[in-house]
Amino acid sequence: MQPLDSKLTFRSALDRMIRASIGRMTMGISPVALAQAYQDWALHLAMSPGMQLELASKTVRKLAQLAVYTQRAALHPETEPYVQPLPEDHRFQEPEWRQWPFNIYYQSFLLGQQWWYTATTALRGPSEQHKNITWFVAKQLLDMASPSNFPWSNPIILERTLQQGGANLLRGWHNWLEDAGRVIANEKPAGAEKYQVGRNVAITPGKVIHRNRLMEVIQYEPTTQEVYAEPILIVPAWIMKYYILDLSPHNSMVRYLVEQGHTVFMISWKNPHAEDHDLGMDEYLRLGVGAALEAVAAVLPERKIHAVGYCLGGTLLSIAAAAMGRDGDDRLAGMTLLAAQTDFRQAGELLLFIDESQLTFLEDIMWDKGYLDTTQMAGAFQLLRSNDMVWSRIVRDYMLGERSPMTDLMAWNADTTRMPYKMHKEYLRRLFLHNALANGQYLVDDRPVALSDIRAPIFTVATEKDHVAPWRSVYKIQLQADVELTFLLTNGGHNAGVVSEPGHPHRHYRMATHVEGRPYLDPDAWFERTPIKSGSWWPEWRQWLVERSSGLTSPPSLGNPDKGYVALGNAPGTYVLQP
Repeated sequence: MQPLDSKLTFRSALDRMIRASIGRMTMGISPVALAQAYQDWALHLAMSPGMQLELASKTVRKLAQLAVYTQRAALHPETEPYVQPLPEDHRFQEPEWRQWPFNIYYQSFLLGQQWWYTATTALRGPSEQHKNITWFVAKQLLDMASPSNFPWSNPIILERTLQQGGANLLRGWHNWLEDAGRVIANEKPAGAEKYQVGRNVAITPGKVIHRNRLMEVIQYEPTTQEVYAEPILIVPAWIMKYYILDLSPHNSMVRYLVEQGHTVFMISWKNPHAEDHDLGMDEYLRLGVGAALEAVAAVLPERKIHAVGYCLGGTLLSIAAAAMGRDGDDRLAGMTLLAAQTDFRQAGELLLFIDESQLTFLEDIMWDKGYLDTTQMAGAFQLLRSNDMVWSRIVRDYMLGERSPMTDLMAWNADTTRMPYKMHKEYLRRLFLHNALANGQYLVDDRPVALSDIRAPIFTVATEKDHVAPWRSVYKIQLQADVELTFLLTNGGHNAGVVSEPGHPHRHYRMATHVEGRPYLDPDAWFERTPIKSGSWWPEWRQWLVERSSGLTSPPSLGNPDKGYVALGNAPGTYVLQP
């Protein structure tokens, strides 16, 4: 290496180390990107005297509204508030917030929130990305100052403190000490120890029949005399442990499918370490989906396969299915996508963290370690839902002195994973930043793939309150696929909407099948025209699988020793247990 190259390498390494250090303190958010967004907004506002006059006028109107409401509410406590919180904002729903002076506190806050929303989003000139980032940051600062966060302005905290003589604050102090100690010791949250993988979660019987450096393939034991001929292969996201689909026996999707007579295979991804930094999207296709399909085909030769992909696993499966269709590989009987995106132009608030500056910061953090740490991912997701995941939790745990009961889903959520450097870099740049899959520019084996090449019928599930894969973004697959496509929208979020077993209370869904040749319906029109059905969506999906199966047959053996697929151990395997 020439001396000049060495100097450049040293400078580059120095830059990366500095940015990685800053990025860890800012949870991966680039201060440069924030500064650019604010500068774009502030300069356009400075050159918009008309907008300044409008904001000044709005300030006067809102102060006048607040003054009138204050006077009326003082005399008539039943006076209707001027501003109602957004449907997803539950901070002020208790009746105590209608009492004086707390009604004035929260109305002032909501009026101010409305003013800042107009100021940051209604200005002409700044890019949409910069306006969204400016509003996002403003909202984070507003949420910090919400009257619900402080004991002296929150009537629930005040009443509880008076009733209990401050015992709630003492319990909250103990809760904080316990949580802080667990964070320092790198332990899971309080109560998560009640759910042990292989003991009371992820206990559906099965065998690991294949293992490579990236994943294990689990084949589950049949429980019925006959099974449907076409097996099911599930590709979970590698951002999560697979057993979200095999939680407790009562809400395990795997157990449900097995008990309904399906042969189920599951990929269990390895939790990567620094030595896995070179694992990229090609490896996840070849050593992940490709190797798993080969294992299923070895156990059940000449059988077509129902492939299921969840979240990132669904995106990966879509890429694999498109490549299979392009190459004339017809092994798929059907493809099911669970909360998985294939077009990332409207990928929700996560796009706030996707631009060149943000990705450079993330890449430098990963370059420093060889992977993206769990704390970086968790921090970003918590910011997206700071009301529910940060401030409400602080109020409940540390000021009211309460603990929400730990559930299997919450314990699973705390069982975090990492992302290898190369894969995460490729995933964010190819799919989020450049939207290569939707644009026909994603390459597999040096040739582009298109979802229109998929020949198997598709069943797509989206969830109404998904912050990771917004349902209107998931809906875009209807513009890309040229096969029969069933779209199902269920209530709930990214995880709870999928884990929606029969008997789960307060569940409903909408479902309709689009047949090739029929006119396209935009998502809002589809939502209005598609009737609501009560209950779990699992039976609907199971019926879809049955209708695309060729009948019942004898259960297969576990593995195929003649082809090198032998039982390597019991489910849940070893990779899921690795920290």
